[in-house]
Amino acid sequence: MSWDVILGYFTGLRCLSPHIEPGVLVRTVLVVHICDAIMCRVFAHNNGHSKNLWTVLGFVFGIWAVALLIVLPPRRLTAT
Repeated sequence: MSWDVILGYFTGLRCLSPHIEPGVLVRTVLVVHICDAIMCRVFAHNNGHSKNLWTVLGFVFGIWAVALLIVLPPRRLTAT
């Protein structure tokens, strides 16, 4: 198993297009994961989570991080 097959299955793109070329795969992964990182940053900011942490998690894990962040309950600071 080569790196492009592993990357393709990790991101789910290999399931959508089994014969995707490695160069196209890498460019597509970068664009999609940058968008996922931006979405994670916005969702984290709006729900009181760490923006920097979730931006990195969104870039590394993509849609899986976005999905997890959506189902996590919002963090709200309580006044004491």
